[in-house]
Amino acid sequence: MPAYFSQATFGFLVELSQNNGREWFNDNKPRYEEHVRGPALAFIEDIAPELQLIAPRFLAVPKKVGGSLMRVYRDTRFGKDKTPYKTNIGIQFRHEVGKDVHAPGYYLHIAPQECFFGVGIWRPDSTALGQIREAIRDKGDKWLAARDDGDFKQRYELGGESLKNPPRGFAKDHPLLEDLKRKDFIAIEHVDREQILSTDFLHDTVIHFEYATRYMQFLCGALGVRFD
Repeated sequence: MPAYFSQATFGFLVELSQNNGREWFNDNKPRYEEHVRGPALAFIEDIAPELQLIAPRFLAVPKKVGGSLMRVYRDTRFGKDKTPYKTNIGIQFRHEVGKDVHAPGYYLHIAPQECFFGVGIWRPDSTALGQIREAIRDKGDKWLAARDDGDFKQRYELGGESLKNPPRGFAKDHPLLEDLKRKDFIAIEHVDREQILSTDFLHDTVIHFEYATRYMQFLCGALGVRFD
């Protein structure tokens, strides 16, 4: 089976970063379809049955709009960067109850500068964030078992933003205070470009997502949604 992504995929993304404008993009849209969106949608379609085996409540939706492939068009309303196009491929497999990027999910990021797997939940709303913090406080043993699980800890690193001070309503001397201060509950594993270009990349993706099973189970349990 051939690889989904190729050097031409990365080549297009590099050129896009150097020519990030509507005229160039429109002139090169057939290349975008051939080397970026087409392979990404094929990857999403083919990983769907594999994902169901390890995380049946998470969806792989191979749609050009509104599915697992994130839009190439940037939201320029709030940032300083006003370039119209993203120069990476973003693929998110969200929980079936999730409606946006703030829902629990598995994530794949492909860019010339870096590639990585992501798992967890980015910028949960105040209600969800409170539920996760309460679960860490009340079920510390389960949290530690998930956070420090061998395969997960060996490969993933927790990231995102944290509060400077303890969150309101939680003890300042709690042994898990640094985790309670987290505003994001995402974990990242960096991937070499060679892995992305490999014919085994889909299989590798499933394996590395599976390493995060206990972590994702904990987050789903904290939010009161099913994992399996």
